[in-house]
Amino acid sequence: MIFHRAVNRPKKFNCLSELTVDLKLLRPIVHTPVGSYRGLRAQDGNYSMFLGIPYAIVDPDNVFGPPISHKFEGIYEAVDDTASCPQVKEFNNTITGTLDCLHVNIYVPNSPTIDNPLPVMIYIFGGNFEFGNAGRYIYGPRFLVRHDIILITFNYRVGPYGFFCLNTSKVPGNQGLKDQVQALRWIKENIRYFGGEDTKITVVGHSSGSVTLDYHQYFLQEQLYNRVILQSGVALSHHINEDSDPDRDAAMKLAKQLNYSTHDIDDALSFLNKLEPHELIAAARDSGVIFRPCVEKQFENANNYITKYPADLNTISRRDVDVLIGITNDESYPLVTMDIEKGKYECEDFVSLVLETLFEFKNESKLSNEMNKIVRLFYYGDDVQCAENKRPEMNIHADFTLHSPILRTVSKYLESGVDNTYFYMFSFAGERNFLKDGIKAPLTMDGAFHGDEVGYLFDISYMKERLRDEDMLIVDRMTELWTNFVKYGNPTPKPSKLIPLQWPRVTQDKLPYLEINTELRLGSRPMHERMSFLDLLYKHIGQYQRWMSKD
Repeated sequence: MIFHRAVNRPKKFNCLSELTVDLKLLRPIVHTPVGSYRGLRAQDGNYSMFLGIPYAIVDPDNVFGPPISHKFEGIYEAVDDTASCPQVKEFNNTITGTLDCLHVNIYVPNSPTIDNPLPVMIYIFGGNFEFGNAGRYIYGPRFLVRHDIILITFNYRVGPYGFFCLNTSKVPGNQGLKDQVQALRWIKENIRYFGGEDTKITVVGHSSGSVTLDYHQYFLQEQLYNRVILQSGVALSHHINEDSDPDRDAAMKLAKQLNYSTHDIDDALSFLNKLEPHELIAAARDSGVIFRPCVEKQFENANNYITKYPADLNTISRRDVDVLIGITNDESYPLVTMDIEKGKYECEDFVSLVLETLFEFKNESKLSNEMNKIVRLFYYGDDVQCAENKRPEMNIHADFTLHSPILRTVSKYLESGVDNTYFYMFSFAGERNFLKDGIKAPLTMDGAFHGDEVGYLFDISYMKERLRDEDMLIVDRMTELWTNFVKYGNPTPKPSKLIPLQWPRVTQDKLPYLEINTELRLGSRPMHERMSFLDLLYKHIGQYQRWMSKD
């Protein structure tokens, strides 16, 4: 067996300490080449948890640089998943986190043996590259591990520690992505000791986590996984461009925010490197500096990663993968409505704002005006005022920033030779819709927002009592579809009572998709009129995209 347990229990305990020792002996232990780990038995299912295992450590001499390997001596008590990397928390704007955060959490059903290893599902959380952690508070494993797969979540650096891009050899950028690669390597090398099948590894990403996973598809040269699930995010939906290239003065700006003035980048980095992380995060929040993945300047003896702009990425390096990719049907509702309500822009200027963000027409004002008029007429008709339900704005934002980039990515994958691809659209509105609940939107609203499907994959702590029949039906369906894909590379290998259909894969000529709701529905080419319009638009003005190289 994979786990080592005490088998003899004393008949009588004389004191609490004896009981504690005995229960400790009953806990599962896994031995690996990099250390031994003692986990916990789950109280809500037949699985074991190995929490907070360090897969790497932040280099204390360069906290903004690549992680360094970690090997543990003795037995590590893998019982704490509460660590997060330094950040401003999503919903309450408080600062939290520690640099001792590069941890993996491994959830193992009680069924694996050396002769019966289980498929592995790794989840990369989203959070706009600014926040997020891998703990059970959001990513509870109970719904997924009951399908006989091993689930793994892990932390990676975000904000300035994860995406400080300074065009220097010490801090070339994208440290958060390099953390992810280090975690994937650790899992690939060690998961067999936990009962995992290291040739059946699926990586799932959501939102910015999905963006980073798509970057791995282009730049990762090692075979660290076999399948990917991309939920509402691809590299093309992350608008990395020359105008937003790394702010070369960012280190000096942060130092100045903390009353340390210097014009020397190495001096500024030395100062920032020694700061207490919460102090740096506060300064970053107040400085207005934005931290995102970037195209790195290449240096000798530096671990470079992203070396091209997304629009210049034509061929993926990982062609031997199975792909499940999709969207929600109301991706942009919270982004659009909240920004309009906060007065970030006048509604009538919405088309101009989107086009100016995504395209650079330079001195070609006639073309800019013409494109603005065409987009307005297509989405609004003659009525260019904002509708009360803001539907045109939501469609414009979602189409330009998510729907079209994701569908163009599907085409890139197919052209690169990825021939086992499935497309979905999640549209269910229920009590477990994650983002809708987080922003206190009426749960009775139709449609699913960006991120709403998360509550139907994971046993979110504060949603434990939300067990309506309809919600649990979607939980059962989502987890069966996702784990079928993890196991077989096919979300519907055969019809079942829960999923009484077979989901066809995407081809060069056809784009079938599965709409996930209380009634499963097979469709073809989602939003085909809007997407055809954008396809034509990009053929005419694609060369003006801001995030293309200008070589």
